[in-house]
Amino acid sequence: MKLKLYYVSIFLSVSLLISYLYLYKIEPFQNLSLRFNDYFFAYTDKEPSSDIVFVAIDEASINKFGRWPWQRSILAQGVEKLKEADVVLIDIVFSETTTAVEDQHLAEAISSLQNSVCGFFLRNNATQSHEEALLDILLDSSLDSLQMDLQETSSPDFLHASFAEINIEPVLQACSYNGVFSTIASGDFLYRSYPIAFYYKNSLYPSLAIQALRVRYNEDIEKIDEKNLLLSKQQIKVDEQGFVRLNFYNPSKYKIISFLDVVQGNIKEDYFKDKIVLLGINERGVGDVVSTPVGTISGALLHYTFLSNFLQNELVQEVQGPVLLFIVLFAFIPMVLIITVKRVGYRSAIGVLSSSLFYLFARYLYDEQKIYIDTFYPLMSFVLSTIIMEVVNFNYHESKEKFLKNIFASYLSNELLDKLLKNPDAIKLGGEEKELSILFSDIRSFTSLSEKVPAEKLVMILNRYFTPMTEAVLSNRGMLDKYIGDAVMAFFNAPVDVCDHADAACQTALDMIEKLELLNKELESENLPTIKIGIGIHTGDVIVGNIGSRAKQNYTVIGDSVNIASRIESLTKRYRVNILISQSTAEQLDKSKYIYREIESVQLKGKNHSVLLYELLANNEKNRRLVAKYTEAYDAYKEANYFKAELLFRELIDEENDFVSIYQLEYIVNKEAWKIRKMKEK
Repeated sequence: MKLKLYYVSIFLSVSLLISYLYLYKIEPFQNLSLRFNDYFFAYTDKEPSSDIVFVAIDEASINKFGRWPWQRSILAQGVEKLKEADVVLIDIVFSETTTAVEDQHLAEAISSLQNSVCGFFLRNNATQSHEEALLDILLDSSLDSLQMDLQETSSPDFLHASFAEINIEPVLQACSYNGVFSTIASGDFLYRSYPIAFYYKNSLYPSLAIQALRVRYNEDIEKIDEKNLLLSKQQIKVDEQGFVRLNFYNPSKYKIISFLDVVQGNIKEDYFKDKIVLLGINERGVGDVVSTPVGTISGALLHYTFLSNFLQNELVQEVQGPVLLFIVLFAFIPMVLIITVKRVGYRSAIGVLSSSLFYLFARYLYDEQKIYIDTFYPLMSFVLSTIIMEVVNFNYHESKEKFLKNIFASYLSNELLDKLLKNPDAIKLGGEEKELSILFSDIRSFTSLSEKVPAEKLVMILNRYFTPMTEAVLSNRGMLDKYIGDAVMAFFNAPVDVCDHADAACQTALDMIEKLELLNKELESENLPTIKIGIGIHTGDVIVGNIGSRAKQNYTVIGDSVNIASRIESLTKRYRVNILISQSTAEQLDKSKYIYREIESVQLKGKNHSVLLYELLANNEKNRRLVAKYTEAYDAYKEANYFKAELLFRELIDEENDFVSIYQLEYIVNKEAWKIRKMKEK
């Protein structure tokens, strides 16, 4: 129970920690999350919209027309070829004048377009200032309606810029509208999101792509709620700062046409009919090049990507609630696994499978449903929860294994100890009620033995005696409980289950007698006193567990059955036999392996009920004949045929010197004398 509470506390702690890291975007975990989830774009086969074309000032164009910047009349030649386009986005800012003729030529070319959106660049620091007239022209492109809606709430909180780099007046006048082409990278300097708008001079200006869509659909962008905007009946889900996560395409899939081919007429003008055309630079060292999850691309392709996402209804819906749910779930799974699945290999396999299925599920949602679920934090929750719980579990079981070894190494066989260590939870150290077979053995006349030999030799004899006795217990899957002076106490069926524990206890007793005979031969050859023992076995319910004080505890058994076994052992002196077992033990024995004979039912000291006793004998031909004849005599006695019983008992005494028959005969004679005395009294 204590270990399970540890697991619950780990689960709760990990859930709260990872949720905090996720919600507050704590570094470096946020950057790790971004990099990890970039794999969503790997192996994508999505095609960008065919309604968008990027006319690029590329290497071939630079080689033809010379180093950038060009004369503006050259640009005008290309722009004039784009008259059929629905909207032309110019991802270049012309912030400095050249000659009046050149500037005018470009302005006239832009004016000839059906719809044009010119870009301007926002800065946080600059030295250039602009005339109010230019700012007034720029103000016509602002998002007045959306800005008014935002006055009621502060979300989304679009970014603010203090300075701008804008086009010269002729170009500014020629453009239908203006839009911001500034974008912001993530913390790891990769571009993953697209801004909807920025504040400049207290006015809200749309990004280049948003302005293009406003022109194309002749609709304004509206606010639905704090997380959603609306344009042309399509929702745009934004984050707190008004950014949208881009759904990238393979860079090779974007439709890019060389500016040179446009100028030279290799691309017919009607090719651009009803298309959105981006005019920008993608030559390295000339235009802006940005790093993205799909590699290094021209900055113009960020606008391209957002436009294609919008046109093809591929805008990503980033959700937060399910991520928190998965964080909690994946902190919970290791706890369930570690409690229910015992083998580490199985837990690992299930963990890997569940993590893989989650990632595939998230990938499916992204590819098919355009729902973005951050997989990093749930998987991080799973890994962290698993590691901590496995470490706690390992330390717990390692300490428990050491504890069990310290307790049981000297009292269990290696076979049982290995089973116990493999399944330590099977043992209830706190105590449990269980049926066991308990064995007591004791040396006969130990006091007289101790008087015959010096203390050193006595200890030596005892050590030589206890060694084979202990081996007999351990080899038969028993638990050596303790040595009590010259006595041995053992039990069977704990701490490891032994289904045939009565058989195991009886076999131990027979082995002990056999080993004792060998030991006595050795002692006799050394002119040392021999040893005789008595063994008592009883099967019954006891309390077994780790019992003792806080300072010292032992794994042992207590209960009435323990006392009965001890009393049975002491009765071996009365009948002068080696092994006595109770009826409850005899009833569980395999009759084909063991032979035993009934002696009598006795009232044990301090007990209210009698116990039927049997002598256990080695299973050999001699003992089988003995038991058969004894049983005949004992049956005659129980049928009150005392004459026949006495005759048979006497034969056993004469032939076998059977001490049990002597006891039974004495009992019969005494009983007959008692009957005669009673008759005389009458």
